Amino acid sequence: MQNTVRSKFPAYCMAWLLVLLTAPAFATSVGVVGLFRDKAMISIDGSPPKLIAAGQTVQGVKLLSSNSDAATFEIDGKQRTLAMGQSFASPSGGSGKPSVTLSADPSGHFIAPGSVNGSSVMFLLDTGASSVVLPAAEAKRMGIDYKAGQMMGASTANGIIPAWRVTFNSVRVGNISLNQVEGLVVETSMPAVLLGMSFLNRMDMKREGQIMTLTQRY
Repeated sequence: MQNTVRSKFPAYCMAWLLVLLTAPAFATSVGVVGLFRDKAMISIDGSPPKLIAAGQTVQGVKLLSSNSDAATFEIDGKQRTLAMGQSFASPSGGSGKPSVTLSADPSGHFIAPGSVNGSSVMFLLDTGASSVVLPAAEAKRMGIDYKAGQMMGASTANGIIPAWRVTFNSVRVGNISLNQVEGLVVETSMPAVLLGMSFLNRMDMKREGQIMTLTQRY
């Protein structure tokens, strides 16, 4: 977008315009994709990850401290503490809707910590799964009476396995929390809970290289 400035503008107007045009750009969203002692890997506005050190400021985002559990930033003049996979979106810079930024692992998979019905799980983002899929062992750990749900068969690489259709009270990933999410409980072992389309259909999904940003639509 081009700005046209007419020479008849008073000098003080030109000075203010120059201040506006040269003001630094500030981040509208910050996502944590890596945590280390006194350093954090962050994605700003969906850009490729940047490694910043404690005390460093990038696009208005200052890292105050960091460890393997969480990082504390100064954003918009306020302190924000974010764990792995969590994001902060500035209301003044965008929709203000909850979002989360995920980084692909070496195999290209997007994995993120989260929770189902308040119990901690590890999610694997899977657009090929129609629902959030939970192994029976995890369901039992959470106290979910999944056999009260509708029994059906689920197709896997190893054939058809028993499954039960259920509704989870809550599914949370980072800052995004949805209620009443359709799910499946399957009687097989799985390395992670599948974050399927019953959750992802309510997101705007934006991928740039190895970074995936989910923003809640409703």
